[in-house]
Amino acid sequence: MPLPSIPGYNRLTKTHKYSAAGIAAAGAAAIAIAVVPGGDAGAKTTAQDLPNKPVVLTSQKADSQAHHEALVKQSALAAKQAKEEAAAKKKAAEEAAAKKAAEKKAAEEAAAKKAAEVKAAKERAVQQAANRSTARIETVAAAKDTKKTYPNNLDGWIRESLDIMKQKGIPGSYNGIYRNIIRESGGNPRAINLWDINARNGVPSKGLLQVIAPTFKQYHVEGTSWDLYDPVANITAACNYAAARYGSMDNVNGPY
Repeated sequence: MPLPSIPGYNRLTKTHKYSAAGIAAAGAAAIAIAVVPGGDAGAKTTAQDLPNKPVVLTSQKADSQAHHEALVKQSALAAKQAKEEAAAKKKAAEEAAAKKAAEKKAAEEAAAKKAAEVKAAKERAVQQAANRSTARIETVAAAKDTKKTYPNNLDGWIRESLDIMKQKGIPGSYNGIYRNIIRESGGNPRAINLWDINARNGVPSKGLLQVIAPTFKQYHVEGTSWDLYDPVANITAACNYAAARYGSMDNVNGPY
């Protein structure tokens, strides 16, 4: 298509010419678009007759919606995780507190149990001491109540003397004592020798086993009478003397 005749066109620069040509082409294109399809040459639509609607980019809108939904989901997930973490921390704190309380209670119970055991041990010790004391008292009382008695005759005197001799570690037997008593006094606790050398020296032999006063005094056995004529005292002193000199009254078979 020939270019329009524009006054002064030939005097325009090359750039101006291109701009003018572009404007002309754009106008021609606008006229062509305005023609209604179908060959209706009389029906024309101008740019002013087109509706004024915004152009919407569908793909950008979809991407924006998806991005928004992703952010919402991420926010909800973060909130859920934060809530779960807070709940877990709270539960852990409660469990730690419960464990600490249980340990404290166990320690208190252990301390109370130990204190009770110590108290019980002290009470047992006191009770045992009291029982031992009571037992000793009862033993002494029983010993007093059940003190051995001996008949007041030669047999009883010998047996009582033997029990004392046993306690003191003095040797001698019933037969040895009895034999020497019969030979010395015939079993008379008041017997006295007024004719032997001891009598002539002023210290006559007296009692069941004919003991002189100096010998009785030297070999007297503690716990017996100091009376030289007392049967038990006379026998134990004589046996004590015979043990020192002869080893035992059993070894005496004549005057001693």
